[in-house]
Amino acid sequence: MIKKFIDKLLGKSRGPRAGARFGKREDVPASVHGINPKLVDPRALEVVHTLKQAGFEAYIVGGAVRDLLLGLRPKDFDVATSATPEQVKGLFRRAFIIGRRFRIVHVVHGRGREHEVIEVSTFRAYLDNADAEQVAGNERTSKGELSGMKHAVDASGRVLRDNVWGPIEQDAARRDFSVNAMYYDPETQTVVDFHHGIRDAQKKLLRMIGDVPTRYREDPVRIIRAVRFAAKLAPLGFKLDAKTREPLIASVQLLQDVPQSRLFDEMLKLLQTGHALASVAQLKALGVDRGIYPLLDIVVQRADDPFVKLALQDTDRRVGEGKPVAPSFLLACVLWADVRRGWERRLEARPGHKPVPAFAALQDAIDEAFDARIGDVSGRGKLGADMREIWLMQPRFDKRTGSGVFTLVEQPRFRAGFDFLRLRAQVGECDEELAHWWETFSTASDERRQDMIDAQRNAGRGAPKARRVKRGDADHPASAAAPVDDDPRWREPAGDEGEGPEADAEAAPLAEGEAAPAKKRRRRRRKPNGAPRAEGGADNGPPGGGDAPA
Repeated sequence: MIKKFIDKLLGKSRGPRAGARFGKREDVPASVHGINPKLVDPRALEVVHTLKQAGFEAYIVGGAVRDLLLGLRPKDFDVATSATPEQVKGLFRRAFIIGRRFRIVHVVHGRGREHEVIEVSTFRAYLDNADAEQVAGNERTSKGELSGMKHAVDASGRVLRDNVWGPIEQDAARRDFSVNAMYYDPETQTVVDFHHGIRDAQKKLLRMIGDVPTRYREDPVRIIRAVRFAAKLAPLGFKLDAKTREPLIASVQLLQDVPQSRLFDEMLKLLQTGHALASVAQLKALGVDRGIYPLLDIVVQRADDPFVKLALQDTDRRVGEGKPVAPSFLLACVLWADVRRGWERRLEARPGHKPVPAFAALQDAIDEAFDARIGDVSGRGKLGADMREIWLMQPRFDKRTGSGVFTLVEQPRFRAGFDFLRLRAQVGECDEELAHWWETFSTASDERRQDMIDAQRNAGRGAPKARRVKRGDADHPASAAAPVDDDPRWREPAGDEGEGPEADAEAAPLAEGEAAPAKKRRRRRRKPNGAPRAEGGADNGPPGGGDAPA
């Protein structure tokens, strides 16, 4: 009795079927579920066909079936099968077994950015956690002990290993939400439903399978998944079932035992699946906006900041347009306030101290932000390096002359750095003309780029020098007083500039009050009256050798 009471108090149960219902299998035909087979990815269809040809059961499973029921084209396709991971790997040329807690297979199609991964998992058996092997530590401290275990839990009941295979009905009971526990055979177009998933999809209800507190204890990350699905499906009218929602707040403390790297990955799923703003709203609405993960807490706190809000909107937009998104960009936007404050503080003039170089001050501010906000989780890897590069580009955008301009625009992370600059301009942190200039420069030809740089260089030199006005120019003061009749004194002579009456300093008398014209650099020497012309020389006066008429 005491043992049963303690088990009940801790949420543990005795017996393989206690606390969970395998449900009743329903094979729903296409005439009822109405899934459009054209929405199924051909690569997922090929995986299912290959497994079935080898004699195994195979179905499209999870969120893909849910989206197909709702008439949506799924972004990812997962497959569940009776084949073991080793058997799956042997059927495909490019297949890789991954994971320790749950061993699954990634079947890869295509290469480069065009590649697609179909995730294949084996049907798992339903096992009571009370019968599982227990370890005193966690994934790190008990790594050696766990290596030989197939089903293990820690002291709190959290599942550390779950690699015992079983039939499809037990696999369905192991899944979290009823709308994610349906199996679709694309060849027969039949949906296999054990837990009224189709009914819940029609009611637009997110309902956890089994005893909810126990399911959260088995895997606390289900708390984050509940928020993510609620945010994703809220525009379609979905809501969390009351029994699924109520234990959320009390269960958040269980996340403290989850590895930080896994929480970091789940945070990115919240923010990078096209529903970042909706996820933040759900976290607040469900009362779990604090305590899940420190960096996520900062995102929620700053979600109303104009700059961070623009970054979240921009991420959602790019995902909606099918464009790639990088966690480094979004996190760089979230932590920019810390970096900027630290940078400005270091640049402040201090009496008796030399000014700190701007670039060095920025680097120190970045290090300080990493230490305070990110710590050891991905902050020193590629993600941290990309964030650092985005931040260090910002002062370089201010300089638009020299060869460094061409170097900057050719950097691999230029586009991310420029998008960051663009958002800064939108919130008034820098001049919009600066962002427009770089956008034009990045798409211009080499000749056009050089012209833009030359224009910036000339603008930096100040106003151009005044042009020297020649006596023959239209804007010369004497030209303004010129008579309109055909006076031979104003007639332009044939020949090179400088010949004719205008070349003589006394050729055209000044009107009263008229300013004297600027002197020529070189004055031709006049010949006295009657002097013979030099052979081959130019005649500086009118015909006859006299002076210009007065």
